[in-house]
Amino acid sequence: MAANRRSQPTSNDRELRLWRVGRALTWTFAAAVMISGGIFYGLVILLGFKEIDTSADLDASTLFDLVKLSFGVVAGAGALVALVVAYRRQRVDEAGAHREATRLHAERFSQAVDKLGSDSPAVRLGGVHALAGLADDAPTQHLRQTCIDVLCAYLQLPFTPDPGDSSPTHQEKHHHYLALRKVRHTILHIISDHYRRPAGTHRSWQGCDLDLSGVTIDCDMDLSGAVFSGGTLNFSGAMFPSGALHLNHAVFSDGTIHFSGAVFSGSAVYFSGATFSGSAVYFSDAMFSGGTVYFSGAAFSGGTVHFSDAIFSSGVVHFSDVVFSGSAVHFRDAMFPGGAVYFRGAVFSSGTVHFRDAVFSGGTVNFRGAVFSGSTVHFRGVTGPAPEGLLSAVGVPVPATVSLAVAWLPEGAS
Repeated sequence: MAANRRSQPTSNDRELRLWRVGRALTWTFAAAVMISGGIFYGLVILLGFKEIDTSADLDASTLFDLVKLSFGVVAGAGALVALVVAYRRQRVDEAGAHREATRLHAERFSQAVDKLGSDSPAVRLGGVHALAGLADDAPTQHLRQTCIDVLCAYLQLPFTPDPGDSSPTHQEKHHHYLALRKVRHTILHIISDHYRRPAGTHRSWQGCDLDLSGVTIDCDMDLSGAVFSGGTLNFSGAMFPSGALHLNHAVFSDGTIHFSGAVFSGSAVYFSGATFSGSAVYFSDAMFSGGTVYFSGAAFSGGTVHFSDAIFSSGVVHFSDVVFSGSAVHFRDAMFPGGAVYFRGAVFSSGTVHFRDAVFSGGTVNFRGAVFSGSTVHFRGVTGPAPEGLLSAVGVPVPATVSLAVAWLPEGAS
């Protein structure tokens, strides 16, 4: 489960709370009298009535009008009582319907979980679709989150690696492995489909936490355009050995995103055009050891992004044309021993970017065409040669907002 799970309303929070009938009627009558009196007084003022003639005789016509008024008041009081009773009945019916929906949901949930624990991959697949349907029909956000958590927990279970298919015994195990992998991939595709749907529409899971920590993602997973606002997206310790993870144009706002300790070893991961505004994003201790990760064109416009202690040992990571405007981005103690990391055309316009104590010991780190126009950028304490194109992009004299390693300073600069 996500460590900082937001509190969700439970079914107990939906328990019916109603005043006693006598108290409800008393307050309703009092409110009606006050409102009626206010309207009457306002009309008197508006129509300019000065005073009531108390010397006039009470004739039959006036008496009849008073009788009609009395009956009208009684009828209004009866209607008010009927309205209060009808309202209470409606509330009781709604509460009963909610309890019945929750009971049916619990029964279906139990059946779906039983299927998910079956020895048959086909039955497990049916359980996956049943849980997804339950999440769609859940009467509360809390129950929807529970269904999503169970699907994520299934993905986090250990699984036996592919034994190969060289012998008849191994071939049977290989087929069983492929069948179970199909179940896992189906869950990932279902999650992708539901998180791409706009918030507020049917079958949309946006707004719910997504915990894929420690999960091996070895297929294509498309979260392009998804909005993660206020929730938690957790890929901590996830493995990306193959396939592609698409987060193109995704929006991360006011939530928490964890890729801490994730290993990118062969897949392609796309954050191209993504917007990070107000979120806390963690790639701390992540390992970039293969494949390609794209942040090209992403916008870091608020919040905090951590690449502290990340290792860029091989593969390619693109920060080309990224805009850093208002975020605090940390590459503290990051290591660049191999691979290629590109900051070409990146714009550092505001906020803070820290490369303190980073180690540039091999590979390619390229800042050609980068623009330093306002951000505070720190390279103090770094080890290794200056990245390609950095000094020319910074310019001479070095802006006061850029702190370079002493060994990188142009001759005569301090």
